[in-house]
Amino acid sequence: MLRKLLNRLEPSFLPGGKYEKFYVLFEMVDTLLYSPAENTPHAPHARDAMDLKRVMGYVWLATFPAIFMACYNTGFQANTAMAAMGLESAEGWRGALLGGFDYDPNSFMDNFVHGLLYFLPVYLTTFIVGGVAEVVFAMVRGHEVNEGFFVTSILFSLTLPPTIPLWMVGMGILFGVILGKEVFGGTGKNFLNPALTGRAFLFFAYPAFMSGDAVWVAADGYSGATALSAVAQGGVEGILANNFTWFDAFLGSVPGSLGETSTLAILIGGLVLMYTRIASWRIVSGVMIGMVGTSLLLNLIGSDTNPMFGMPWYWHLVTGGFAFGMIFMATDPVTAAHTNTGRWIFGILIGLMVVLIRVVNPAFPEGMMLAILFANIFSPLIDYFVIQSNVKRRQKRRQALAAR
Repeated sequence: MLRKLLNRLEPSFLPGGKYEKFYVLFEMVDTLLYSPAENTPHAPHARDAMDLKRVMGYVWLATFPAIFMACYNTGFQANTAMAAMGLESAEGWRGALLGGFDYDPNSFMDNFVHGLLYFLPVYLTTFIVGGVAEVVFAMVRGHEVNEGFFVTSILFSLTLPPTIPLWMVGMGILFGVILGKEVFGGTGKNFLNPALTGRAFLFFAYPAFMSGDAVWVAADGYSGATALSAVAQGGVEGILANNFTWFDAFLGSVPGSLGETSTLAILIGGLVLMYTRIASWRIVSGVMIGMVGTSLLLNLIGSDTNPMFGMPWYWHLVTGGFAFGMIFMATDPVTAAHTNTGRWIFGILIGLMVVLIRVVNPAFPEGMMLAILFANIFSPLIDYFVIQSNVKRRQKRRQALAAR
């Protein structure tokens, strides 16, 4: 509609190249708010370029519940820890900005604003540093800057601990954008999820800032175990000993990465993505089947020395980054399998691998990141064998018809 209106204007009406700039602006608004007249009805990777903005916009909007809980829970954990330590105010610039607020963990606004001051710097650093890298590569290659980085930036930010130094955030997103995507040709040509690639780089390069008990609660001098590290040390009894209930972990009122703690908020966004067919329900179902089946098998096997063998599947669901990875990372239409059968296999592989990594290697209890990256590597091979199987089946069908 807006595009048709602008087409009626002569290019000379907006001299100096401004016509093209206004055309691009109107096109962005038009495709975000309205559906194109012609588009394919199925998976995002098969849609036309005009609809890419809408796909990325939906994914970005679907993260809002997780963003909301990231701000609230980060502030809640910090204010609770400060109350326990007898601290009356935050240190540095956050304390100066929060001069008109208390640090009451029972106050929604106190928690949300305090957590917002941790989330915003992480996201702005990610967006600015990664955005500059995207623009530079687009200028060198002569490509348009697409909306894919909006999704990458918010997903990367939500996987980080709230206390991570900002210079480290910049290094991580640069690694993810450049070595995880741009060196392969940019959006649509990468075989690894760029947000997870950057997160993996930070984990292995700076493990002291990405793991342990001191990085999850934004209060100086406070150490608090996550639910996943608690179960790695003492099984489900270890979680309960830290006063974590399953419902707390489901709602997200436990220490953890910024956007990975609330399974409820993540599932709300996931339902939106699956309803709009942007995320594949086959991948999500496959991840759940793989996780539940492997968990039940290891529960039956048991172990006298490793309490993780006894961890039920419903605790795997609400601890660590499982739910976030299942909904937002595994369903990436570029790096996941593209065939329907391949999506089932791809999802089951992730569910199997995450439990094996968590349980068999208790020194590394969080396995979702590595499981997805592992499956990303094999997704082209999975699709290849699925397609070859279909080809052989059709050949046999034609031979059988020709023999009649």
